[in-house]
Amino acid sequence: MGQRIVVLGAGESGAGAAVLAMKKGFDVFVSDMSKIKEQYKEMLDSRGIQWEEGQHTEELILNADEVIKSPGIPNNAPIILKIKEKNIPVISEIEFAGRYTNAKMICITGSNGKTTTTSLIYHIFKTAGLNVGLAGNIGQSLALQVAEKNYDYYVIELSSFQLDNMYKFHANIAILMNITPDHLDRYDHNMQNYVDAKFRIIQNQTEDDAFIFWNDDPIIQRELKKYGIHAKLYPFSAVKEKGVIAYTEDHKVIITEPIAFNMEQEELALTGTHNLYNSLAAGISANVAGIHKEAIREALSDFKGVEHRLEKVARVRGVDYINDSKATNVNSCWYALQSMTTKTVLILGGKDKGNDYNEIADLVKEKCSGLIYLGLHNEKLHAFFDPMGLPIADVQSMKDAVEAAYKMAKKGETVLLSPCCASFDLFKSYEDRGDQFKACVRAL
Repeated sequence: MGQRIVVLGAGESGAGAAVLAMKKGFDVFVSDMSKIKEQYKEMLDSRGIQWEEGQHTEELILNADEVIKSPGIPNNAPIILKIKEKNIPVISEIEFAGRYTNAKMICITGSNGKTTTTSLIYHIFKTAGLNVGLAGNIGQSLALQVAEKNYDYYVIELSSFQLDNMYKFHANIAILMNITPDHLDRYDHNMQNYVDAKFRIIQNQTEDDAFIFWNDDPIIQRELKKYGIHAKLYPFSAVKEKGVIAYTEDHKVIITEPIAFNMEQEELALTGTHNLYNSLAAGISANVAGIHKEAIREALSDFKGVEHRLEKVARVRGVDYINDSKATNVNSCWYALQSMTTKTVLILGGKDKGNDYNEIADLVKEKCSGLIYLGLHNEKLHAFFDPMGLPIADVQSMKDAVEAAYKMAKKGETVLLSPCCASFDLFKSYEDRGDQFKACVRAL
């Protein structure tokens, strides 16, 4: 038999990794503690890949030469600790896939703005007619695409969890949007561990590569000084300041390197300060990749946005309803509230990842006309926000949340679902939460 690869977790990334491992001649076994979705069972069965669900059978796992771990499995899961005791290498699906392609890799990480920036870069590359795939936390698994397609470029959204198990992988263009506290429950509540994970995106970069980052992030600035960074630096900021190569001036978006580029800021499809950063990062990436100015301009002006990210749902009786279900941390909600131009009824709550709500306290006082707590355990929200004296409602279902918002919001106001929390207390995923919100709003 050839080398044995065990894949833990049979979601999009795990199933894709198994298909690629099979194609490359490995002895493959897939194990998932939960139930495996039908589509992934079919994917594995049709290729004769062995799998198990609802358990981890140790004798079938601890004989692996290498383990590919899904990003959702924590590093301290019992099976992972046993694998590590045996000194079996644990890698991510992205690390594995990277071994089998020479495509150029454009990789995006950060606490916020990842999905929008990734989608925007993909849109620009497609508009320019390049042969490009979309992967990572979005789109199809990278491993599956490497197994079955032949792209010249991949635009990859990387979470800190994926980066944790990446070692030899090489990003040609690395983008770091920002670093704010998130997922600290997975990093021993130590911010530095999370920061270190994010900075893994620049490992293995050479002077031929690009590192694009937000210049005004104090944590990024502090960390930059620690690393001997080989890649060429492309810092961006909202305004012109020392050292940045992209900024806005006189209502224009300006990129100075490697090729001079500008366009009217009002032509950008995405509005708001945080989206300006997403557009700048995407524009620089396209510029570095040698895409013509016309294609960059066209793509930045006609991009449709990302579902569940400040998505306008409907206007009912003069009240706008906005779905920002993708706001699974406090910083995302901060951006959403910052972009509100009317008084807002905010729906928040869910599975708390050790959140600090002080970050949005001032914005809630300034912008909110009411709060709706949507979750199984709302004690922390009550303790923090009740003293502000705003009207509040406690709900345990999306239908009740939307009905409470409908009663609370006055004409000319906005109802914003921007939960600050993970969705797993009441919903299958943030997508499920957003879809339910949209369905309830449309049924009003």
